[in-house]
Amino acid sequence: MAVIKPMIRSNICINAHPVGCARDTEHQIEYAIAQKAKKGIKTAKEGGYAPKNVLVLGCSTGYGLASRIMAAFEYGADTIGVSFEKEPTVTKGGTPGWYNNKAFDRAAKKAGLKSATFNMDAYSDECRQTIIDEAKKWGIKFDLVVYSLASPVRTDPDTKVMYRSVIKPVGQPYGGAALDMMTEKFSTLEAQPAEGDDVANTVKVMGGEDWERWIKQLGEADVLAEGVRTLAYSYIGPKYSHPIYRDGTIGAAKKDLEARAKTIDAQLKKLGGAAYVSVNKGLITRSSSVIPVITMYLGCLFFVQKKHGTHEGCKEQIERLFTERLYTADKKVPVDEESRIRIDDLELDPQIQAEIDEHMKVVNEQNVREHIDVEGIRKDFLNINGFAVDGVDYEKDVADMTAID
Repeated sequence: MAVIKPMIRSNICINAHPVGCARDTEHQIEYAIAQKAKKGIKTAKEGGYAPKNVLVLGCSTGYGLASRIMAAFEYGADTIGVSFEKEPTVTKGGTPGWYNNKAFDRAAKKAGLKSATFNMDAYSDECRQTIIDEAKKWGIKFDLVVYSLASPVRTDPDTKVMYRSVIKPVGQPYGGAALDMMTEKFSTLEAQPAEGDDVANTVKVMGGEDWERWIKQLGEADVLAEGVRTLAYSYIGPKYSHPIYRDGTIGAAKKDLEARAKTIDAQLKKLGGAAYVSVNKGLITRSSSVIPVITMYLGCLFFVQKKHGTHEGCKEQIERLFTERLYTADKKVPVDEESRIRIDDLELDPQIQAEIDEHMKVVNEQNVREHIDVEGIRKDFLNINGFAVDGVDYEKDVADMTAID
């Protein structure tokens, strides 16, 4: 038995709190249920325009988890999820996503929703076949496929070669001030530019090749419904992040994702379906705190958006994606000139960005709390790993690391 405290090394939290992770997932579920009531959302069974059977690839954290929660608890869909998690033992903790998935499946069962979660490598053809077999066993066809995979590695199913993704700028180093959100201290970080096959390898892992393969094999197996929609997530962000994201290795992968969305969209036309890339807002992630400038920018973003009442976390962002983009009253999906869904509109609002610019010019260690939402970004960072979650007794001993109560 032990009391579990966050273990933070080099701005990365390396452990998780089972009860905290579960409670955070339950808070998201409660939000989805409340929004359903508030907005009068009708499920397909209630005669509404809604998904019935949803596959979420990368279902355990972040936007993938929020997507599964909204599909199930706001729109009443049965869901199948895939993610690759480290399982806990009684004495050794697992990854946050393992606990999130367990909490989701328990809540879905209680609500009378069908769900199945597979702890597998979603990049493998073995996983694709498992999901196809499960869909046929259920007697269903997917009407929404959410692709939300993020991984440092991917093994090509054809060649068996493993590729690694990197977050690096292209052409020249990218450096600047970095904020340690736990100590509120500033340091200078510099990311060295991509070399060799870094760009090509990152595209191979984080681009759209695997998404395209998923849709192709699901289609060939006849488990995609008429009118099916598939969705992948991307980020464009402000000028501060462009050298490391949009113009860096990850940006190259996201541009590949967007290009392949058009190919997938063309393939789905025969089913009356469509493929979209949704460009989302910036959020605190497990890795954002070790990238130059990004945590500082996000802290200013949170500070300014909360002042204006336009801040959204993961669940709010995805709830708006579903209600105001994917499942609109006229059944049309609003997109930009590149056919992308944009829910980063509140982040990139010119007034918001102009105010962020002013804060970024003057913020330092002495005035950090006057310009950055330190408490907000710190809480989000800890919540990802099940810490600082409202309603959890963190002084209580945890006797079983596999239990979420």
